[in-house]
Amino acid sequence: MIIGIPSETKPRENRVAMVPDNVLAMIKKGAKVLLESGAGMRAGYRDGDYEIAGAELVNNRRDVFDRSDIILQVQSFGANQESGAIDLERLKGDHLVIGMMDPLANPSAIQTFSASGASALALELVPRISRAQSMDVLSSMATLAGYKSVLLAAAAAPRMFPLLMTAAGTLSPARVLVMGAGVAGLQACATAKRLGGIVEAYDVRPAAQEQIISVGAKPIDLDLDTGTSEGSGGYAKDQSEEFLERQRDLMTAVIAEQDVIITTAAVPGAKSPILVTKEMVKAMKAGSVIVDLAAERGGNCELTQSGKTINTNDITIIGPENIPSSLAFHASQMYGKNIETLLNLILDDEGNLAMDRSDEIISETLVAEDGEICHAAIRNLLGLESPEK
Repeated sequence: MIIGIPSETKPRENRVAMVPDNVLAMIKKGAKVLLESGAGMRAGYRDGDYEIAGAELVNNRRDVFDRSDIILQVQSFGANQESGAIDLERLKGDHLVIGMMDPLANPSAIQTFSASGASALALELVPRISRAQSMDVLSSMATLAGYKSVLLAAAAAPRMFPLLMTAAGTLSPARVLVMGAGVAGLQACATAKRLGGIVEAYDVRPAAQEQIISVGAKPIDLDLDTGTSEGSGGYAKDQSEEFLERQRDLMTAVIAEQDVIITTAAVPGAKSPILVTKEMVKAMKAGSVIVDLAAERGGNCELTQSGKTINTNDITIIGPENIPSSLAFHASQMYGKNIETLLNLILDDEGNLAMDRSDEIISETLVAEDGEICHAAIRNLLGLESPEK
C-alpha cells in the first residue's frame, strides 16, 4: 500500500497531513510513503526529517497522485474551495482520499468528488465515541483554537489578565467570559485561568456545567429551559429564534461586565448562532475584546467579519480564520496522529487496505465510494434517494 502526502494548496494553510513520526509508524506497518517535496516546511518539518523516517520525496505533485493508493490531506475537496478542484483530474477510481472535506456545509463538493469514482473518508464525520477519540481531528484542532484565542485576546486587550499588586497600586484581573464549553471553550477557560483572569463560561447544555468547573471557571446559569439543548456527539442543537432571543436578553447584563469575550458556539453544517448582538457590544466597556472562533461559520457576534479585526464603539472584535494553521507544528503533530490511528484501523498487519464497512467509524466517515455518495446524511442534504432504492 502506497500512501501519498501532497502539499496543501489552500491559501494560508500551513499544516501537513503527517509528520515524520507518523510516516515512520506507517512504514513499520508495511506501507510505503511518498511525500511531495516541501510539504512539511511551513509546519516546521524539513524534507530531510521525512527522508530519515523513510519517506520517498517526490518533486511532482501529479506523481504523488499517480503512484499512491491512499492520499492524505488536511484541507481536502470541499474544505479547500479555493484550489481543491485542481486535484480532481488526478484522481483514480482506486484512490482513497482521507482529509477534512466540510461535507455537511458543502455536500455538492462531495457529489463532484464522487464522479471521479474514488473513495473518501471525511474526517469531520468521525463519530464521537470512545473508540474514535484518538481519530477526532475536530477535537484536536479545537484544543489549539481555544488556546490561541486567549492569546489573541490578551495581545489585543489594553489590560493584563492577572491580579498584580505593585508600588503604583493594585491592578485588577481581567474578567473573561467564554461562550460555549465544548473542546475549544474549555481549553480557552483553562488558558485564561492560567493567565490569571477571572473566568466565567456559559453553555446551553446543562451537562457542561461540571466540565466548566473542572477547568477552574465559574458556570453562568441563565433562566432558560435547556432540557433539549444537546444533540448527537455532545454538540449543541440548533435552537429556535425565540430561545436565542431570550438567551440574548439574559446575557446582556453578563456581557457588560466582561473585559474579554471568547465565543465558540457552533452547530455542525449550519450557520453559527448569534450570541452577541450589536446592542450587547454597545453595552460593553471601552477597550473590551471579542474573539469569535465561529467567524468562519458566520460568527457568534453580529458584527464579526471573518478574517478581519475591527473596532467598533471602542470594542475590538477579532474574527480569526483557521487558527490551527497558525500553530502548524503541533497542529500537524496532532492531526497526523489522528490519521495514523485511523490508518491502523483500515490497514491490516501487512499494510494492505482492509476497510470494514460495518465498523461504525468507517460507515459514519465514508462519504463516497465507487462513484456513489454512500453517506445517508450527505445524500439527504443533496435530496438524493437512499442507495437501496
